[in-house]
Amino acid sequence: MQWKFHAKEVTTLPEAVISLGSNLGDKINSIKTAISAINLLPETKITDISNFYETKPFGVTEKQNKYVNCCAKVVTEFEPLVFLGTLLGIEVAMGRKRPCRFCSRIIDLDLIFYENKILNEKNLILPHPRAFERAFVLVPLHDICQSGEFAGINFRESYEKCDKTKIILIK
Repeated sequence: MQWKFHAKEVTTLPEAVISLGSNLGDKINSIKTAISAINLLPETKITDISNFYETKPFGVTEKQNKYVNCCAKVVTEFEPLVFLGTLLGIEVAMGRKRPCRFCSRIIDLDLIFYENKILNEKNLILPHPRAFERAFVLVPLHDICQSGEFAGINFRESYEKCDKTKIILIK
């Protein structure tokens, strides 16, 4: 289930990577809706999307539905904090609730990388601080960055070490 988008005349814009996930409702459709919403943003285009994967919930003790996860490369004119705010706005518009940290969600949009920026701000840490620990991010990330790096940030070793046995490709 590989999608390719070709951005026109946006090659000079900064490039970022987003992790997308859902474990409520029509999960694949929720991710596709989020992708469409991101592509509607001004001077923002998704340029590559990983395969979709089914994964078990992470960091929870109560029973939850399995997730569908993927990663997307995107170019955007927005600065990192504004872009994150825009992604959070898409989540809210799609009905995302945040009653607890690892609760089930209709959509989850995480900014993993933004160019080669390293940020440590109250509302945004880049690269995403837990991306290198999570196979549900690393496996789809590797689909779109097969060299094992993005903008000079190397995740190859983390990818090679992660447990890929519970990440199931959706065909």
